[in-house]
Amino acid sequence: MIQTVRALGVTAVVVASCLGGQAAAQTKQLTLCWAAWDPANALVELSKDFTAKTGIQMKYEFVPWTSYADRFLNELNSKGKLCDLIIGDSQWIGGAAENGHYVKLNDFFAKEKISMDDFMPATVVGYSQWPKNTANYWALPAMGDAIGWTYRKDWFARPEIQAEFRKKYERDLAPPQTWDELKQIAEFFQGREIDGKKVYGAYIYTERGSEGITMGVTNALYDWGFQYDNPKKPYQMEGFVNSPDAVKGLEFYKSLYKCCTAPGMSNAYMSEGLDAFKSGQVAMQMNFFAFFPGLYKDPNVGGDKIGFFVNPKQKYHFTQLGGQGISVVSYAEHRDDALSYIKWFAQPDVQKKWWALGGYSCHKAVLGDPSFPKSAPFAADFLKSMDIVKDFWAEPAYASLLLDMQKRVHDYVVADKGTAKEALDLLVKDWQKVFKDEGKI
Repeated sequence: MIQTVRALGVTAVVVASCLGGQAAAQTKQLTLCWAAWDPANALVELSKDFTAKTGIQMKYEFVPWTSYADRFLNELNSKGKLCDLIIGDSQWIGGAAENGHYVKLNDFFAKEKISMDDFMPATVVGYSQWPKNTANYWALPAMGDAIGWTYRKDWFARPEIQAEFRKKYERDLAPPQTWDELKQIAEFFQGREIDGKKVYGAYIYTERGSEGITMGVTNALYDWGFQYDNPKKPYQMEGFVNSPDAVKGLEFYKSLYKCCTAPGMSNAYMSEGLDAFKSGQVAMQMNFFAFFPGLYKDPNVGGDKIGFFVNPKQKYHFTQLGGQGISVVSYAEHRDDALSYIKWFAQPDVQKKWWALGGYSCHKAVLGDPSFPKSAPFAADFLKSMDIVKDFWAEPAYASLLLDMQKRVHDYVVADKGTAKEALDLLVKDWQKVFKDEGKI
Protein backbone atom coordinates (compact mmCIF):
# COMPACT_ATOMS: atom_id res chain seq x y z
CA MET A 1 0.00 0.00 0.00
CA ILE A 2 2.75 2.37 0.94
CA GLN A 3 4.63 1.47 -2.25
CA THR A 4 1.49 2.11 -4.32
CA VAL A 5 0.99 5.55 -2.78
CA ARG A 6 4.64 6.36 -3.40
CA ALA A 7 4.34 5.22 -6.98
CA LEU A 8 1.23 7.31 -7.52
CA GLY A 9 2.97 10.25 -5.92
CA VAL A 10 5.89 9.96 -8.31
CA THR A 11 3.51 9.68 -11.25
CA ALA A 12 1.64 12.74 -10.11
CA VAL A 13 4.85 14.71 -9.78
CA VAL A 14 5.98 13.64 -13.24
CA VAL A 15 2.62 14.63 -14.77
CA ALA A 16 2.64 17.96 -12.95
CA SER A 17 6.19 18.57 -14.10
CA CYS A 18 5.25 17.90 -17.71
CA LEU A 19 2.21 20.16 -17.48
CA GLY A 20 4.31 22.86 -15.88
CA GLY A 21 6.83 22.57 -18.69
CA GLN A 22 4.08 22.95 -21.26
CA ALA A 23 2.72 26.00 -19.44
CA ALA A 24 6.16 27.54 -19.30
CA ALA A 25 6.67 26.92 -22.98
CA GLN A 26 3.37 28.58 -23.78
CA THR A 27 4.02 31.65 -21.59
CA LYS A 28 5.21 34.53 -23.70
CA GLN A 29 7.52 37.11 -22.22
CA LEU A 30 9.16 40.33 -23.39
CA THR A 31 12.11 42.09 -21.83
CA LEU A 32 12.02 45.89 -21.92
CA CYS A 33 15.24 47.80 -21.23
CA TRP A 34 15.40 51.35 -19.90
CA ALA A 35 16.87 53.56 -17.20
CA ALA A 36 15.93 53.11 -13.54
CA TRP A 37 13.86 56.17 -12.61
CA ASP A 38 10.32 57.22 -11.74
CA PRO A 39 8.90 57.04 -15.30
CA ALA A 40 10.09 53.44 -15.54
CA ASN A 41 8.01 52.59 -12.49
CA ALA A 42 5.01 54.24 -14.17
CA LEU A 43 5.61 52.13 -17.28
CA VAL A 44 5.63 48.94 -15.23
CA GLU A 45 2.21 49.87 -13.86
CA LEU A 46 0.91 50.82 -17.31
CA SER A 47 2.16 47.62 -18.91
CA LYS A 48 0.04 45.48 -16.62
CA ASP A 49 -2.80 46.38 -19.00
CA PHE A 50 -0.79 45.00 -21.93
CA THR A 51 -0.26 41.70 -20.13
CA ALA A 52 -3.93 41.52 -19.17
CA LYS A 53 -4.96 42.09 -22.79
CA THR A 54 -2.41 39.85 -24.54
CA GLY A 55 -1.23 37.36 -21.96
CA ILE A 56 2.35 38.36 -22.72
CA GLN A 57 4.37 38.76 -19.54
CA MET A 58 6.73 41.71 -19.14
CA LYS A 59 10.22 41.55 -17.70
CA TYR A 60 12.30 44.67 -17.13
CA GLU A 61 15.97 45.52 -17.19
CA PHE A 62 16.34 48.94 -15.62
CA VAL A 63 19.81 50.34 -14.85
CA PRO A 64 20.89 53.65 -13.24
CA TRP A 65 21.43 56.61 -15.55
CA THR A 66 25.13 56.62 -14.72
CA SER A 67 25.56 53.24 -16.45
CA TYR A 68 22.56 53.34 -18.81
CA ALA A 69 24.45 54.24 -21.99
CA ASP A 70 27.40 51.93 -21.39
CA ARG A 71 25.19 49.03 -20.43
CA PHE A 72 22.80 49.12 -23.35
CA LEU A 73 25.10 50.38 -26.09
CA ASN A 74 27.41 47.48 -25.24
CA GLU A 75 24.41 45.17 -25.42
CA LEU A 76 23.43 46.48 -28.86
CA ASN A 77 26.98 46.53 -30.22
CA SER A 78 27.49 42.91 -29.15
CA LYS A 79 24.18 41.98 -30.83
CA GLY A 80 22.89 40.69 -27.52
CA LYS A 81 19.41 39.24 -27.11
CA LEU A 82 18.63 40.57 -23.64
CA CYS A 83 16.31 43.37 -24.80
CA ASP A 84 13.27 42.78 -26.98
CA LEU A 85 12.24 46.40 -26.55
CA ILE A 86 14.53 49.26 -25.65
CA ILE A 87 13.79 52.84 -24.73
CA GLY A 88 17.00 54.31 -26.08
CA ASP A 89 18.29 57.85 -25.79
CA SER A 90 17.55 60.28 -28.60
CA GLN A 91 21.25 60.53 -29.50
CA TRP A 92 21.49 56.79 -30.20
CA ILE A 93 19.10 56.81 -33.13
CA GLY A 94 21.66 57.41 -35.88
CA GLY A 95 24.07 54.72 -34.78
CA ALA A 96 21.30 52.25 -33.99
CA ALA A 97 19.77 52.74 -37.42
CA GLU A 98 22.98 52.62 -39.44
CA ASN A 99 24.41 49.68 -37.49
CA GLY A 100 21.21 47.64 -37.77
CA HIS A 101 20.42 47.52 -34.05
CA TYR A 102 16.79 48.66 -34.40
CA VAL A 103 13.99 47.31 -36.57
CA LYS A 104 12.87 49.88 -39.14
CA LEU A 105 9.20 50.51 -38.39
CA ASN A 106 7.86 52.08 -41.59
CA ASP A 107 6.14 48.98 -42.95
CA PHE A 108 4.77 48.08 -39.52
CA PHE A 109 3.40 51.59 -39.01
CA ALA A 110 1.76 51.49 -42.43
CA LYS A 111 0.24 48.05 -41.79
CA GLU A 112 -1.14 48.99 -38.37
CA LYS A 113 -2.18 52.50 -39.45
CA ILE A 114 0.09 54.16 -36.89
CA SER A 115 0.70 57.69 -38.11
CA MET A 116 3.65 59.80 -37.00
CA ASP A 117 1.40 62.79 -37.66
CA ASP A 118 -0.37 61.83 -34.43
CA PHE A 119 2.76 62.67 -32.41
CA MET A 120 4.31 66.03 -31.61
CA PRO A 121 6.66 66.93 -34.48
CA ALA A 122 9.71 67.63 -32.31
CA THR A 123 9.46 64.19 -30.74
CA VAL A 124 9.20 62.46 -34.11
CA VAL A 125 12.35 64.20 -35.35
CA GLY A 126 14.14 63.76 -32.02
CA TYR A 127 13.26 60.19 -31.13
CA SER A 128 12.19 58.40 -34.31
CA GLN A 129 13.82 59.67 -37.49
CA TRP A 130 17.12 58.83 -39.09
CA PRO A 131 18.26 60.58 -41.16
CA LYS A 132 16.65 63.57 -39.48
CA ASN A 133 13.70 65.18 -41.26
CA THR A 134 13.12 62.13 -43.45
CA ALA A 135 10.27 59.63 -43.25
CA ASN A 136 12.47 56.83 -41.91
CA TYR A 137 11.29 55.66 -38.50
CA TRP A 138 13.22 53.52 -36.02
CA ALA A 139 11.23 54.19 -32.85
CA LEU A 140 7.86 55.29 -31.57
CA PRO A 141 8.03 58.48 -29.46
CA ALA A 142 7.72 57.17 -25.93
CA MET A 143 8.93 59.57 -23.27
CA GLY A 144 8.76 63.25 -24.08
CA ASP A 145 11.19 65.30 -22.05
CA ALA A 146 13.09 68.58 -22.01
CA ILE A 147 14.97 70.79 -19.61
CA GLY A 148 12.78 72.94 -17.39
CA TRP A 149 13.21 74.67 -14.05
CA THR A 150 11.79 74.36 -10.56
CA TYR A 151 11.82 77.17 -8.00
CA ARG A 152 10.94 77.72 -4.37
CA LYS A 153 7.57 79.36 -4.87
CA ASP A 154 7.17 79.78 -1.12
CA TRP A 155 10.43 81.73 -0.85
CA PHE A 156 9.55 83.94 -3.81
CA ALA A 157 6.19 84.74 -2.18
CA ARG A 158 7.48 85.94 1.19
CA PRO A 159 6.55 89.61 1.63
CA GLU A 160 9.90 90.63 3.12
CA ILE A 161 11.82 88.93 0.30
CA GLN A 162 9.52 90.44 -2.31
CA ALA A 163 9.96 93.91 -0.82
CA GLU A 164 13.74 93.65 -0.70
CA PHE A 165 13.94 92.38 -4.28
CA ARG A 166 11.62 95.12 -5.56
CA LYS A 167 13.68 97.79 -3.81
CA LYS A 168 16.92 96.45 -5.29
CA TYR A 169 15.82 95.69 -8.86
CA GLU A 170 12.65 97.76 -9.31
CA ARG A 171 10.59 94.79 -10.44
CA ASP A 172 8.60 92.03 -8.78
CA LEU A 173 10.32 88.78 -7.84
CA ALA A 174 8.81 86.26 -10.25
CA PRO A 175 9.95 83.31 -12.39
CA PRO A 176 12.53 84.70 -14.85
CA GLN A 177 11.73 85.24 -18.52
CA THR A 178 15.35 85.78 -19.59
CA TRP A 179 18.74 84.41 -18.57
CA ASP A 180 19.73 87.86 -17.32
CA GLU A 181 16.71 87.85 -15.00
CA LEU A 182 17.56 84.32 -13.83
CA LYS A 183 21.10 85.35 -12.91
CA GLN A 184 19.79 88.44 -11.11
CA ILE A 185 17.48 86.26 -9.00
CA ALA A 186 20.25 83.73 -8.38
CA GLU A 187 22.58 86.49 -7.18
CA PHE A 188 19.82 87.79 -4.91
CA PHE A 189 19.39 84.42 -3.17
CA GLN A 190 23.07 83.42 -3.15
CA GLY A 191 24.31 83.14 0.44
CA ARG A 192 20.99 84.36 1.87
CA GLU A 193 19.76 82.93 5.15
CA ILE A 194 16.24 81.48 5.03
CA ASP A 195 14.72 79.78 8.07
CA GLY A 196 18.12 79.75 9.73
CA LYS A 197 19.84 78.03 6.83
CA LYS A 198 22.26 79.39 4.22
CA VAL A 199 20.89 78.91 0.71
CA TYR A 200 22.20 79.32 -2.84
CA GLY A 201 20.86 80.84 -6.03
CA ALA A 202 20.71 78.13 -8.67
CA TYR A 203 21.56 74.57 -9.49
CA ILE A 204 22.94 73.87 -12.98
CA TYR A 205 24.54 70.83 -14.61
CA THR A 206 28.34 70.47 -14.46
CA GLU A 207 28.95 66.71 -14.68
CA ARG A 208 32.02 65.73 -16.73
CA GLY A 209 31.94 61.95 -17.25
CA SER A 210 28.84 61.26 -19.35
CA GLU A 211 26.65 64.06 -20.76
CA GLY A 212 25.75 66.34 -17.86
CA ILE A 213 27.49 69.63 -18.57
CA THR A 214 26.58 69.39 -22.26
CA MET A 215 22.90 68.89 -21.42
CA GLY A 216 23.17 71.96 -19.19
CA VAL A 217 25.27 74.44 -21.13
CA THR A 218 23.34 73.97 -24.38
CA ASN A 219 20.30 75.60 -22.77
CA ALA A 220 22.26 78.85 -22.66
CA LEU A 221 24.28 78.32 -25.85
CA TYR A 222 21.17 77.83 -28.02
CA ASP A 223 19.62 81.02 -26.66
CA TRP A 224 22.66 83.13 -27.53
CA GLY A 225 22.96 81.70 -31.06
CA PHE A 226 25.13 78.58 -30.98
CA GLN A 227 24.44 76.16 -33.84
CA TYR A 228 25.94 72.73 -34.44
CA ASP A 229 26.64 73.47 -38.07
CA ASN A 230 25.65 75.60 -41.03
CA PRO A 231 21.94 74.94 -41.71
CA LYS A 232 22.71 75.21 -45.43
CA LYS A 233 25.84 73.06 -45.42
CA PRO A 234 25.97 70.02 -43.10
CA TYR A 235 29.12 69.56 -41.01
CA GLN A 236 30.40 73.09 -41.69
CA MET A 237 30.95 74.12 -38.08
CA GLU A 238 33.42 77.00 -38.23
CA GLY A 239 31.60 80.23 -37.40
CA PHE A 240 28.54 78.41 -36.00
CA VAL A 241 29.81 76.35 -33.07
CA ASN A 242 32.30 79.10 -32.20
CA SER A 243 30.37 82.19 -33.31
CA PRO A 244 30.74 85.39 -31.24
CA ASP A 245 27.23 84.82 -29.87
CA ALA A 246 28.06 81.23 -28.92
CA VAL A 247 31.11 82.50 -27.06
CA LYS A 248 28.90 84.92 -25.10
CA GLY A 249 26.53 82.08 -24.19
CA LEU A 250 29.37 79.95 -22.85
CA GLU A 251 30.78 82.89 -20.91
CA PHE A 252 27.35 83.44 -19.36
CA TYR A 253 27.01 79.81 -18.24
CA LYS A 254 30.39 80.01 -16.53
CA SER A 255 29.46 83.30 -14.85
CA LEU A 256 26.30 81.68 -13.49
CA TYR A 257 28.27 78.70 -12.21
CA LYS A 258 30.82 80.93 -10.51
CA CYS A 259 28.43 83.42 -8.93
CA CYS A 260 25.44 81.50 -7.86
CA THR A 261 25.80 77.76 -7.25
CA ALA A 262 26.39 75.79 -4.07
CA PRO A 263 29.89 74.63 -3.07
CA GLY A 264 30.94 71.19 -4.27
CA MET A 265 28.81 71.18 -7.41
CA SER A 266 31.68 70.84 -9.90
CA ASN A 267 30.64 67.42 -11.21
CA ALA A 268 26.87 67.30 -10.75
CA TYR A 269 23.96 66.11 -12.88
CA MET A 270 20.33 65.07 -12.43
CA SER A 271 20.37 63.33 -9.05
CA GLU A 272 22.55 66.00 -7.42
CA GLY A 273 20.06 68.64 -8.57
CA LEU A 274 17.17 66.74 -7.06
CA ASP A 275 19.07 66.37 -3.79
CA ALA A 276 19.97 70.07 -3.71
CA PHE A 277 16.38 71.12 -4.26
CA LYS A 278 14.81 68.59 -1.89
CA SER A 279 17.23 69.52 0.89
CA GLY A 280 16.35 73.21 0.56
CA GLN A 281 19.78 74.32 -0.67
CA VAL A 282 18.75 76.22 -3.79
CA ALA A 283 16.14 78.73 -4.92
CA MET A 284 16.06 77.43 -8.53
CA GLN A 285 16.98 74.14 -10.15
CA MET A 286 17.64 73.11 -13.75
CA ASN A 287 16.43 69.56 -14.46
CA PHE A 288 14.38 67.39 -16.78
CA PHE A 289 10.59 67.52 -16.66
CA ALA A 290 10.57 63.76 -16.05
CA PHE A 291 11.43 64.42 -12.40
CA PHE A 292 8.78 67.08 -11.78
CA PRO A 293 5.86 64.77 -10.84
CA GLY A 294 8.00 63.27 -8.07
CA LEU A 295 9.16 66.67 -6.87
CA TYR A 296 5.61 67.97 -6.77
CA LYS A 297 4.70 65.07 -4.46
CA ASP A 298 7.73 65.59 -2.22
CA PRO A 299 6.60 66.13 1.39
CA ASN A 300 9.25 68.77 2.10
CA VAL A 301 9.42 70.94 -1.04
CA GLY A 302 6.41 69.88 -3.11
CA GLY A 303 2.83 71.07 -3.29
CA ASP A 304 2.42 74.80 -2.68
CA LYS A 305 6.15 75.22 -2.02
CA ILE A 306 7.27 74.41 -5.57
CA GLY A 307 6.81 76.27 -8.83
CA PHE A 308 7.91 75.54 -12.40
CA PHE A 309 9.05 77.61 -15.38
CA VAL A 310 10.25 77.19 -18.95
CA ASN A 311 13.94 77.53 -19.76
CA PRO A 312 14.60 81.29 -20.05
CA LYS A 313 15.18 83.07 -23.35
CA GLN A 314 17.82 85.54 -24.48
CA LYS A 315 18.42 86.47 -28.11
CA TYR A 316 16.59 83.25 -29.06
CA HIS A 317 14.41 80.83 -27.13
CA PHE A 318 15.21 77.13 -27.05
CA THR A 319 15.64 74.34 -24.55
CA GLN A 320 17.57 71.08 -24.57
CA LEU A 321 15.58 68.05 -25.66
CA GLY A 322 15.56 65.03 -23.39
CA GLY A 323 13.43 61.94 -23.71
CA GLN A 324 13.45 58.77 -25.71
CA GLY A 325 11.68 56.62 -28.25
CA ILE A 326 10.83 52.94 -27.88
CA SER A 327 12.37 50.56 -30.42
CA VAL A 328 12.31 46.87 -31.28
CA VAL A 329 15.79 45.38 -31.09
CA SER A 330 16.62 43.65 -34.36
CA TYR A 331 18.34 40.75 -32.57
CA ALA A 332 15.29 40.07 -30.38
CA GLU A 333 13.86 36.56 -30.40
CA HIS A 334 10.32 37.84 -29.78
CA ARG A 335 10.09 40.46 -32.49
CA ASP A 336 6.40 39.95 -33.32
CA ASP A 337 5.38 40.24 -29.67
CA ALA A 338 7.58 43.30 -29.29
CA LEU A 339 5.82 44.89 -32.25
CA SER A 340 2.48 44.09 -30.65
CA TYR A 341 3.63 46.07 -27.61
CA ILE A 342 4.46 49.05 -29.84
CA LYS A 343 0.99 48.81 -31.42
CA TRP A 344 -0.64 48.73 -27.99
CA PHE A 345 1.47 51.58 -26.60
CA ALA A 346 0.60 53.83 -29.56
CA GLN A 347 -3.13 53.84 -28.77
CA PRO A 348 -4.51 57.21 -27.59
CA ASP A 349 -6.21 55.71 -24.53
CA VAL A 350 -2.98 54.04 -23.46
CA GLN A 351 -1.12 57.31 -24.00
CA LYS A 352 -3.62 59.16 -21.82
CA LYS A 353 -3.11 56.68 -19.00
CA TRP A 354 0.67 56.91 -19.49
CA TRP A 355 0.47 60.66 -18.76
CA ALA A 356 -1.86 60.10 -15.81
CA LEU A 357 0.59 57.63 -14.24
CA GLY A 358 3.58 59.97 -14.50
CA GLY A 359 4.98 59.27 -17.97
CA TYR A 360 5.28 62.00 -20.57
CA SER A 361 3.21 61.22 -23.62
CA CYS A 362 4.16 62.61 -27.03
CA HIS A 363 0.75 61.92 -28.55
CA LYS A 364 -1.36 64.80 -29.82
CA ALA A 365 -4.48 63.17 -28.38
CA VAL A 366 -2.95 63.89 -24.96
CA LEU A 367 -0.98 67.08 -25.54
CA GLY A 368 -3.60 68.63 -27.80
CA ASP A 369 -6.46 68.08 -25.38
CA PRO A 370 -7.76 71.50 -24.21
CA SER A 371 -7.61 70.28 -20.63
CA PHE A 372 -3.93 69.25 -20.82
CA PRO A 373 -2.30 72.54 -19.68
CA LYS A 374 -4.22 72.34 -16.40
CA SER A 375 -3.80 68.58 -15.91
CA ALA A 376 -0.67 69.08 -13.76
CA PRO A 377 1.12 72.14 -12.31
CA PHE A 378 3.97 71.65 -14.81
CA ALA A 379 1.90 70.56 -17.83
CA ALA A 380 1.63 73.99 -19.49
CA ASP A 381 5.37 74.59 -19.17
CA PHE A 382 6.10 71.14 -20.58
CA LEU A 383 3.90 71.88 -23.58
CA LYS A 384 5.68 75.18 -24.23
CA SER A 385 9.07 73.53 -23.83
CA MET A 386 8.36 70.79 -26.35
CA ASP A 387 7.71 73.52 -28.93
CA ILE A 388 11.21 75.01 -28.52
CA VAL A 389 13.45 71.94 -28.14
CA LYS A 390 16.80 71.39 -29.83
CA ASP A 391 18.94 68.28 -29.53
CA PHE A 392 22.57 67.29 -29.57
CA TRP A 393 24.06 65.44 -32.54
CA ALA A 394 22.32 62.11 -33.25
CA GLU A 395 25.13 60.97 -35.57
CA PRO A 396 26.48 57.43 -35.30
CA ALA A 397 29.64 59.01 -33.85
CA TYR A 398 27.62 60.90 -31.23
CA ALA A 399 29.59 59.37 -28.32
CA SER A 400 32.87 60.79 -29.57
CA LEU A 401 31.22 64.14 -30.31
CA LEU A 402 29.73 64.21 -26.83
CA LEU A 403 32.97 63.37 -25.02
CA ASP A 404 34.72 66.14 -26.95
CA MET A 405 32.13 68.69 -25.85
CA GLN A 406 32.14 67.42 -22.28
CA LYS A 407 35.88 67.96 -22.06
CA ARG A 408 36.08 71.37 -23.74
CA VAL A 409 33.15 72.88 -21.86
CA HIS A 410 34.06 71.45 -18.47
CA ASP A 411 37.68 72.55 -18.85
CA TYR A 412 36.51 76.12 -19.38
CA VAL A 413 33.46 76.43 -17.11
CA VAL A 414 34.66 74.44 -14.10
CA ALA A 415 38.44 74.01 -14.41
CA ASP A 416 39.16 77.60 -15.55
CA LYS A 417 41.26 76.54 -18.55
CA GLY A 418 41.55 79.13 -21.29
CA THR A 419 38.81 81.34 -22.71
CA ALA A 420 35.36 80.55 -24.03
CA LYS A 421 36.54 81.32 -27.56
CA GLU A 422 39.49 78.94 -27.19
CA ALA A 423 37.22 76.19 -25.83
CA LEU A 424 34.81 76.44 -28.76
CA ASP A 425 37.64 76.73 -31.31
CA LEU A 426 39.11 73.51 -29.95
CA LEU A 427 35.68 71.89 -30.04
CA VAL A 428 35.35 72.73 -33.74
CA LYS A 429 38.72 71.05 -34.40
CA ASP A 430 37.68 68.00 -32.35
CA TRP A 431 34.44 67.62 -34.27
CA GLN A 432 36.09 68.20 -37.64
CA LYS A 433 38.43 65.31 -36.89
CA VAL A 434 35.51 63.03 -36.00
CA PHE A 435 33.65 63.82 -39.22
CA LYS A 436 36.82 63.53 -41.31
CA ASP A 437 37.41 60.07 -39.85
CA GLU A 438 33.82 59.26 -40.82
CA GLY A 439 34.38 60.53 -44.36
CA LYS A 440 31.70 63.21 -44.01
CA ILE A 441 33.96 66.22 -44.58
